[in-house]
Amino acid sequence: MNVTYDRKTDTLSVLLQQNVAVAESDEDKPGVVLDYDETGNLVSLEILDASKRVTGVGKIEYEAAG
Repeated sequence: MNVTYDRKTDTLSVLLQQNVAVAESDEDKPGVVLDYDETGNLVSLEILDASKRVTGVGKIEYEAAG
């Protein structure tokens, strides 16, 4: 998994699967774009205008449970 925040475009991107082609994108809610592979599995998501939607967007923490 790869999480990036682009300050210039104010976009937060979460890549869930590496090297998988996006077959379809859907703006589930305004400003939230979900990308799917050819079999319908979620590949990535983007949050547009992230600084308005996510608290502390410049600080990303990651934790793996289990």
